[in-house]
Parts: sequence; C-alpha cells; structure tokens
Amino acid sequence: MVFASLLLLVLGAIVSQTTQVAALGSACGVPLTTGNALWGEPYWLEHIHHQGVAPFAPNATKYKVFRNVKEYGAVGDGVHDDTAAINAAISTGSRCGNLTCGSSTTTPAVVYFPTGTYLVSAPLHAYYYTVMVGDARTPPTLLASANFTGIAVIDGDPYTNNQNWYVNQVSFYRSARNFVIDLTRMPANASATGIHWQVSQSTSLVNVVVNMSTEPGNNHQGMYMEDGSGGFMGDLVFNGGKYGIWVGNQQFTVRNLTVNNANTAVFGSWNWGWTYQRVIINDCQVGFNLSGGGNGGEAIIDAVVTNTPVFIKTPKPTNGSVSGSLVLNNIHLNNVSTAVMENGTAILAGGTRTVDSWGKGNIYTGTHPNGTFTQGKIHSAHKDSVLLDHNGFIVSKGHPMYADYSVDQFKSVKSLGAVGDGIADDTEAIKAVLAKYAGCYIIYFDAGIYKVTSTIQVPAGTRIVGEAWSQIMGAGLNFNNKEDPNVVVQVGTPGSQGITEITDIVFTTQGPAAGAIVVEWNVRDPPGLQGAAGMLGGGKFKVLSHADVDLSFFILANGTHLQDAECPAGSFNPECFAAFLALHITYGASAYLEGTWVWLADHDLDGSHQLTLFSGRGILSHSQGPVWMIGTGEFVLLSTRRMFSTAEHHVLYQYSLVGAKNHYMGLIQTETPYFQPDPAPPGPFDISNVYDDPTFANGTTMAWGLWVQSSTDIIVFGSGHYSFFQNYSTACGGNTTCQTQIVNVDWTSSISIYNLATVGTRYQLSIEENGIIYFANDSEGFSSTVTLWSPARAIYP
Repeated sequence: MVFASLLLLVLGAIVSQTTQVAALGSACGVPLTTGNALWGEPYWLEHIHHQGVAPFAPNATKYKVFRNVKEYGAVGDGVHDDTAAINAAISTGSRCGNLTCGSSTTTPAVVYFPTGTYLVSAPLHAYYYTVMVGDARTPPTLLASANFTGIAVIDGDPYTNNQNWYVNQVSFYRSARNFVIDLTRMPANASATGIHWQVSQSTSLVNVVVNMSTEPGNNHQGMYMEDGSGGFMGDLVFNGGKYGIWVGNQQFTVRNLTVNNANTAVFGSWNWGWTYQRVIINDCQVGFNLSGGGNGGEAIIDAVVTNTPVFIKTPKPTNGSVSGSLVLNNIHLNNVSTAVMENGTAILAGGTRTVDSWGKGNIYTGTHPNGTFTQGKIHSAHKDSVLLDHNGFIVSKGHPMYADYSVDQFKSVKSLGAVGDGIADDTEAIKAVLAKYAGCYIIYFDAGIYKVTSTIQVPAGTRIVGEAWSQIMGAGLNFNNKEDPNVVVQVGTPGSQGITEITDIVFTTQGPAAGAIVVEWNVRDPPGLQGAAGMLGGGKFKVLSHADVDLSFFILANGTHLQDAECPAGSFNPECFAAFLALHITYGASAYLEGTWVWLADHDLDGSHQLTLFSGRGILSHSQGPVWMIGTGEFVLLSTRRMFSTAEHHVLYQYSLVGAKNHYMGLIQTETPYFQPDPAPPGPFDISNVYDDPTFANGTTMAWGLWVQSSTDIIVFGSGHYSFFQNYSTACGGNTTCQTQIVNVDWTSSISIYNLATVGTRYQLSIEENGIIYFANDSEGFSSTVTLWSPARAIYP
C-alpha cells in the first residue's frame, strides 16, 4: 500500500528541492513584515469595520456578531460596577444560555473589551459560541470587587439551581483571550476563583493572567475545572493563591503555563490523560498534587521548577493498579527538595539538576504482551533538532493577535465583494482578494459563511484571520466525486514556503461532499522560522505558516439535506457524505497544529437528534517534518442541524502517518464513529492506494484511531483513543468489547508513545494488526493507560 504512493512522494521531494518564495498579490509592492501601529493606538479589532453576519440567527438582519462592552454601558474605570453591562453585551440577541438550549451554532458573538479596568461583582457568563477578547496591546483587567459573589469572574458553564447550562462533555465553542483577572480585593479567606472552565473541545484560554492573594492560608484559586472533555489552553500566568489551577477533565493539553507563589501550582483531581508542555513553577510549596488517585495519566515535558520543596505528589499503587501513570521529560529543577513524592516518601530525588526521562507505570517494548511496572528512568525518545527551539524545548508558538498591526494593514473580504451568507457563491470574490492582496495585507474574513464551489488556493505567505470562527464552506459537484476527490482549500503549493497564518477560521463542507479534501497543506517554514507553517484549532481552523492554525471542520446542514429527515441515525443515504479527507499534510510541508479539532458531528448541535454522516478520513500526514500537533483530536464526522458540523469519527482512521518523519504529537485524542460496524470500514468508501489507506485485517470492523506506517522519529506525548458505541448502542462498553484494535504500528516505524489511554477497546496497541497490549493489564478504572510503548531496540535508531 505504501509503495503505491512512493512515486508521488519522490516527485514531491524533487519539487521541494526548488524553493518557491511566498507569492505577493498584484497590488503588493513589498511583503507584509512588522506592524505599523503607533504607540497608544487601540487594538486593530476595535476599529476595523464590523459587518459580519450570522445567517441563521433569529432576526438575522439585525443580529450583531461583534459587541464592544462599552456600547452596552460598561465604563472600565475600575470604579463603576460593569457586571450588568458586560453580561448584556454577551447575552443580547436570543443567544444560547441560561438553560434555554443545550448548544447552538446560530448565534456567534465576539465580545470585545477595550483597555481599562472593569469592576465586576458577579460572574461574567460565557454563553455558547462566544469569543471574549480583550485589547491585545494593553490587556484589560477584570477586577473582582471586595463583595464579589459567585463561582468565578469568568464562568464558562454556569450553574442554575445546581444544574449546568450545558452538558459538560459537549460544552463546545468558547474562547477567552487577552485578560488580566484580579482577585486581590477579595478577602484572603474568601473562596475566590478567576475562571470556571468546565468545557470540552473547541475551547481555548489564551494570554490570560490571574492575580490572587499571597497571604499564607489564603483560599484563592486561578482556575476551577471539575469535568468536561477538552481541550486546549496556553500562555497562562497565575500569581499567588491556594491553587494556581484546580482541574479535572477527560483530557486536556496545556502549553506555556506559569505559576508563581501559589501554595500548590496544579491540583489534578481526575483525568484519562493530560499533557503539560512548557511549565514554569516558581516559589510554590507543591508543583503538582496528583495524590488523590483519580489521574489516569499525567505527562509533563519541558518544565522549569524553582524554589519549590515538592515538584509532584502521587498516590501509592494499590492491588496491582498503577493509580496514575506519570511521565516526566526534560524537567529542570532548581532548589527542589523532592522531585516526586509518593504517599509521603520520596521516590525521585530533587536538588538542582535535570530529569531527562522518568516514568511511573507500565512500560512495554516491541511485541512483549506483558508490561513491566517501573518507577524510575525510562526510554527517552529521540528528538530531532528540527522539533526543538534554541533551549532544547519542543517548539511553542502563541496565538497570533497582530497586536502591533494597525487597522490599515487589513483587507476585508466582505468589503471587497464577498457576501458570506451561506447561499451566494463567494468563490471568485475570495480568489480575487487573495490574487490582489495576499502577502502584503492581513486578509480579514468578517463573520459569516463563505460558500465556495472550486478550490481556493491560498498562496504561501498569506495571513488570514476570521471573526467568530468565520466559515469557508466547500459545496457543489466539484467536491462530490469520491473516485476523483478535489481540494476545497489548498494552502501553498508543493515546495512553497512563507509565513502563512490562518486564524479563527472554520473549514466546512455542504453535503453531499464525498470527494472533498477539506484542506491540503503544502507550505513549509522559511529558513530560521520554526513553526511558521502551521495550524491551531480548539474548534477553529487557524492555519499558520508562521505560528499556528485554528481548525474545525463543520458541515452546514440547514438547506444541505444533512438534517435528521435525510440523515437520521442508523440510515444510509448517498446525500449524507461529508468529506473524502479532512486534512492532508503533504510530503514537503511542515506544520504547527495547536488546539485543532477535526470533528464530524454525531449529533445535532442545534437540536437533539443523532445523525449518520460519513467522512472517509481524518488527518493524513506524509510530511518529512517538522510537524507539531499540540492538543489535537476528536476525529468523527457529525452534522449540525442548523449550521455545520466538524470532523470527528472518520470512517477509516482519525490519524494516519505514512512515510512521515519528525512529528511531535501531544495530546492527541480520537473517537470511533458511533454507527460502526454497520457499515464496517472502508464502507461506504473504498480503499484508496493513492492516499495510502490502511487495511482492516483480522476481523477489524472499526476505524483506526492512530495508524502509523513506514514513519521515523515520531513522538506521541499523550494519546487518548476511545470507542463507546457499536451501531449507536453502548451495550458493548460494559465488557470493553466496542472495538478490538485501535492503534496500529508497523515493524518499520520508529515511534515512542507515552501515556497511551484507551476506553472500550480490547487491545490498546497492535503491531502489523496483531493485538499486543491487552487493556485489562493497564486498568485505571474506566480507562486503561500504558505509560510507555516503544519498539524493540533492534529496530529503534
């Protein structure tokens, strides 16, 4: 199967030898470089012309997507109570919240806070499908009053009469960025919390600082998260408090977390798997308190811990149970008395030193079916220098805010002829904007749904930013031939390079779209700019060739024959094909994906009905690297009744690496389609040798979560693969027989998988489609966790 595409790979390599510089639009004189905003000038988002639309909102012609809190009466002087005004800005317009609905995609909102100090006395309610964004040039302060009452300053999922507004496992589409939250006016003994973040996928916290009391014995905490199914957050600072963050969730990825002067930096209550990348802890008493025993798997990479007596507290294994897998990699300790403490006893000494690779849990090698419980040094995966920054850390990029750019460095597609109502064909308008301004302006997609009927080619060097997750939706006959698939959005051409950023954009299709390759990623980093070609998600598709990509895949259902009448659960209808392949990272490309959610809906986000839709494939990477996948997951195709669906639950696989090289992946997460094994894969698609499809031997009747073939130097640092259903029935879950195999690696690949968590599958890992690791040997209760699997030394470089 791999050999079928060798010719394509060789041709790609030849093309890549000829470097293509980023193309400039016809109106460009010089490429866009640095911003030209003057000192004291407000953030560009405040003054750009806001003309975005929500086509399916009630009273859509009058619905406002962008809301400046000062237009709703907020003062921002630190004296007047702005609580009511801010909550009015968030809630106006028949929005989804306050127990009126469980979820909705029809009423998006960007709630903007100009610089200032906003005094609040009660929680700010983050309604469904809301982006709360502060001035990125001078982030505003949310100041809790001395008499503040409520669960937290920002409340991502409020309680009313002890009932959550949203179901925690499907609490999607919330973002807060560019804020300082100040709790210091509240009494030290008050139960003060900065953020209540009980959320799931397609959510993000970015560039947030929380300041708390530093008095001994204080009762402040920066974040409280009791459950959910996330998720990504990054670039966070917590100062003071009893806890920096108190968190419990199925899975999460946290990048660039700093905690200063807290009693406990991180209290982990429970999880199936969390990955922390780039952590700084200063002057705390405890770094991570995991001693409660509910944490299935904790993976920490690239940490610097200073003047903290105990870095990690863990529980003691009991009755053969690991009681929490733990992986440490590249941990720098400075004046730390105990690195890891188990039930009061030091099991890893501290000091001032570097911990290269250490683990606690079951370690597997090659085809050996029995793991060895280890509490000590473990195999350290080879990290190629292309994956690392100058400090030797995994590359880390922030969400591009364009804080230094002025409003005159942006061009609006709507001002230049695009409509964005989900009905008009915007193909030619978008192409014209890119042809004229790509490379020298930031292209702004006002809120809306932009229907395209042929491939949109985004030149290398293009920067695109959306508003409230603007959608580019592929539709029509060009995208409905699964025997001859076509690309909806092509980013770069083979061999091209340049700073290419796509932020706050959702890529969608309008069914039927059996031949849609939703995004093809060809661009790579320019020399010396790591992570310059990439994608960030969290429910959006943010594509960066310089920083990141926010990525979600939706299917517009209203008027697309993808509603419950045409595609009810358990049905088969050729009109219900959503995509051939969600994302293809090609041979010569490099990519930085962060918070990327590729979801095909299994239920109606604007109703309650389950649906049966079909997407052939999730993420396929042929890339020779570097590729960073940070906080990516959920690959099934679902449809929403009113607007769109994202990519999760793909038919053949969620992640496939074929002939790939130099990938860092952590945390990745998948779910198997709910309708399988009826039909079993590849049905209703066919095996494609051109796209190196996997095989389904030994009675395999469900999609692969992760398929790796002929790949080199792959590091998976946190991996969760779940199978909950067979043909929409959960009866299989009781005896963990929903799926036989879910992760497969071939003999030729070199890959290390840390903290592999599975649910509902008999074998956690297979080699050449033969099950190797039996789930019961690694039980953590509901989930099963392998601390490390690596190939036999004989085949590992």
